[in-house]
Amino acid sequence: MSVPGLAPLLHELASLPFTLKQLKILKLSLGLYPKDANMPADEILMDAEERMEKAIAHLGDSLSGIRTGRATPGLVDSIRVEVYGSMQPLKQLASVGTPEPQQIVIRPYDAGTIKEIEKAIVAGDLGLNPQNDGRIIRLNVPALSTEVRKKMVSRVKELAEEAKISVRNIRRDANKAADAEEKSKEISEDDRDKIKDDVQELTKKFETQATEMAKTREAEVTEG
Repeated sequence: MSVPGLAPLLHELASLPFTLKQLKILKLSLGLYPKDANMPADEILMDAEERMEKAIAHLGDSLSGIRTGRATPGLVDSIRVEVYGSMQPLKQLASVGTPEPQQIVIRPYDAGTIKEIEKAIVAGDLGLNPQNDGRIIRLNVPALSTEVRKKMVSRVKELAEEAKISVRNIRRDANKAADAEEKSKEISEDDRDKIKDDVQELTKKFETQATEMAKTREAEVTEG
């Protein structure tokens, strides 16, 4: 389908930070291909991108739990509390703030859950001693020793490498899917090769994100 003036517009849009899924929806809305069209290439790429995004999001969650010597709400993000008959994330039960550089303050929405929250913090093995005054819980975050900082930096590197391995595994799966589509004659050899090139670009993109996220966290650990 050819629409006057559409090619320059699509070229400009492609330079913007759209996900593959968003671009597909845009193309569908513009009628560039029918909704029932067989689009194995798009499906393979979108699946790879979404899975890689999840791997990087998981890395972000993991890095937020790394101690830096400064108080951050992320230090307690992983805490789950047994209350109301089930395990619930702390952030759904209380507001978490850092009024001072070395202190986290947890204010339960329901004061009746404060003992359960305190118990969960202790069980969370954060190395922090909760101070409960009956209304709020204070966590004083001690400065990190040089040895502990080195361990935290090593852990940051490990988490980043784990994320990169996940991204590479997703690349492998996508390449296998492309090979299978070509073997079944759903796509041509050229299409298969184009998919693999695009998957490699996605891999580079998300590996770079993992590297940058790790560098930022390392700096916070060493300087915090």
